Amino acid sequence: MRLRGYLCGLVGAGVLTGIHQIGRRVRSDAPRMDEMGMRALGRAMRGAGAEPPRDSLYQLALAGDLTANATYYSFIPARTSAATWTRAVLLGTAAGVGALLLPRHVGLGDPPHSDRLANQLMTVSWYLAGALATAAVAELTSRRD
Repeated sequence: MRLRGYLCGLVGAGVLTGIHQIGRRVRSDAPRMDEMGMRALGRAMRGAGAEPPRDSLYQLALAGDLTANATYYSFIPARTSAATWTRAVLLGTAAGVGALLLPRHVGLGDPPHSDRLANQLMTVSWYLAGALATAAVAELTSRRD
């Protein structure tokens, strides 16, 4: 993975995380991927024989989410502008849909409030926003003529 791609992805992950943080404070039915991260991290730690730390589990899950999302979004920058934006739309939409559908299939249960249409639309659009932010940074930092 190229450093530039990861840094662009980190910006997109930061945008996504910021939107999630604001959303959970503003709306009671907001997507709560932080809760999914805590479930996953707690499960992994218990599987490894460790007790999840109650006082820092949220921060650890948030750091894991940022890292995972930055890595995922790092695949957005491409050789051409059209390819970059196409990847952003496809990968952002896929991430949002995956965030709604995958947790149940990997044993984490359903995301909170994911039965509500507003929550589903927010989830997909927020992941898409992170991907589009990644593409925008990639475009701003590209060396294309």
